[in-house]
Amino acid sequence: MINQDRLDALRAGGVTLLDPSTTFIDDGVTVGSGTIIHPGVTLEGRTHIGAGCRIRSWVRITDSAVGDDVLINDSCVIVESRVDAGGRVGPFAHLRPGSHMKGGSHVGNFVELKKTVLGEGSKASHLTYLGDSTIGAGVNIGAGTITCNYDGAHKHRTVIEDDVFIGSDTQLVAPVTVRRGATIGAGSTVTKEAPADALTVSRAKQIAIPGWKRPVKKGSGQQ
Repeated sequence: MINQDRLDALRAGGVTLLDPSTTFIDDGVTVGSGTIIHPGVTLEGRTHIGAGCRIRSWVRITDSAVGDDVLINDSCVIVESRVDAGGRVGPFAHLRPGSHMKGGSHVGNFVELKKTVLGEGSKASHLTYLGDSTIGAGVNIGAGTITCNYDGAHKHRTVIEDDVFIGSDTQLVAPVTVRRGATIGAGSTVTKEAPADALTVSRAKQIAIPGWKRPVKKGSGQQ
């Protein structure tokens, strides 16, 4: 809950709190004019929220910097990270320490970033983990993409250059680099450098076995 003096100061600065009774904002937090904060939001530590932002319900932001005109959708957690102007986050996204979303980038539902730079205008719209990664501008990350950054003893980095298209359900086994303009086919496991302006595909050959039957439990009455 926010005390009345703090609430008055925020309102005088052009900030709208839709339900102050369920909102927590630390004294060290700054919020820009025109920003709208929905119920259930927690802003902690030395967090800065820019002008014209919308912070939707059940968001927690700690020791982070959010630029102007950013939308943080419901139920996101952002810790020690940066979201530049025009960014879109969530719902249900997690930005762990050391993450930086550059201008106009977007992470959607059930996306997690850790020590990752997401370039200008790049998108990871759903169901993705990007850890220890440097990602260029104009990159599209398909659903279910994972950077396999941990070998059981050490963390390794993934580098994705500008204008790359990563197909859905791709595993990028670090350390690995995907060069500018490359396309990775859906369902690929990438363990070597993917060359620029080329399609890289890594899949097992699809086969069909005629006449194959599923196992049946004994006593089920099925033949």
